[in-house]
Amino acid sequence: MAGAILVVEDEPAIQELVSFSCSSSGYKVRRADSVRTAREAIRQELPDLVILDWMLPDRPGIELLRDLRRDERTRGLPIILLTARSAEGDRVAGLDAGADDYVVKPFSPRELVSRVRAVFRRRAPQHSGEALGYGPLNIDPARHEVLVDGRPVKMGLAEFKLLKFMVGHPERVFSRGQLLDNVWGDHVFIEERTVDVHVLRLRKALAAAGAQGLVQTVRGLGYRLSARAEQ
Repeated sequence: MAGAILVVEDEPAIQELVSFSCSSSGYKVRRADSVRTAREAIRQELPDLVILDWMLPDRPGIELLRDLRRDERTRGLPIILLTARSAEGDRVAGLDAGADDYVVKPFSPRELVSRVRAVFRRRAPQHSGEALGYGPLNIDPARHEVLVDGRPVKMGLAEFKLLKFMVGHPERVFSRGQLLDNVWGDHVFIEERTVDVHVLRLRKALAAAGAQGLVQTVRGLGYRLSARAEQ
């Protein structure tokens, strides 16, 4: 499944258009119509990307953007500003505040979705909804399919999500806590040792294609996906 998007927009027609465009492209969509409701939605469940209107009824969206960039939990959250403010100074202010992209109203729904995909490719490729590849691995999220050297490999949903995240960030080491937050979500309370169970199952699934060595243990730190031999 592609990523989860929070649409923060107070104009009902635009909120509906953005939400429909994103959900029709395979993204899971939640909605908010103010900074207050957006904060509550993010507190309950961290989205994978936020589409944020600048002009909101209670506070400017750009203030929420700055707050999110200061918070450790949301600092790396991809955010697209969606606004009628088209002046160069406004664009510069939005990007300097930490926006990953800046879309001016009126906008093309197809262009907006294209920009969403582009931000996901840069910031969180595992949520783009597009096929991912690394070494002998190829993952098609839309078809829930994993191929190793062109051969299909069967695995459970949790293992699929874990592998998809790691393929999106090859060679990087992730602690058990980081994997829990990024794969299961920081709103879900699961013991860290659960990660070890799913890594073991993932390795067993990949072993059928001789690729179990791709998921490596980094002693004292966590796990990484690497095509290089373990050190």
